Amino acid sequence: MPTHKQLEGLYRICYYLTYRALQPIHLICTDERTGNLFILAGDEENIEIEITPNGEVI
Repeated sequence: MPTHKQLEGLYRICYYLTYRALQPIHLICTDERTGNLFILAGDEENIEIEITPNGEVI
């Protein structure tokens, strides 16, 4: 289950990707080992973003 900070970061990233950068989002999932949210995006699936449990974007 994502933390509140992760959900805030997810909203900001998804808004930016879809409405500002006009990039599709292909996958959003949780890495069970680290607890990070993983986002795979981009026309060629070349954008990879992780959000740590404390909301830090990697």
